[in-house]
Amino acid sequence: MREIEFKMERMGLVSEGDRVEITEGVLPSAYYYTICPAVAMSGNFTLRERITSREGIVKEIRETEKGYYVIVMFDE
Repeated sequence: MREIEFKMERMGLVSEGDRVEITEGVLPSAYYYTICPAVAMSGNFTLRERITSREGIVKEIRETEKGYYVIVMFDE
C-alpha cells in the first residue's frame, strides 16, 4: 500500500473510508493529482514517483493550522 497526502481547502468533502478517484495533471517536469471532482490536490511528483492507480481509499483526514490534509491509500 502507498499513502499519498492531498491538500483539501474545506472539511466535509470526503470522509474516512471513502473510495476516491484521482486524475493526473502534467507539468513540464512533474505530475500532480486531484481527487475528483476537485476535492483536494497533491504535491508534485517526478516521473519515477508517478501514481499508477486511479482509485484509492481515504485513510485519514487531518486538520492543521495550514489547512486540511487527506491521506489516501493506493494499492501499489
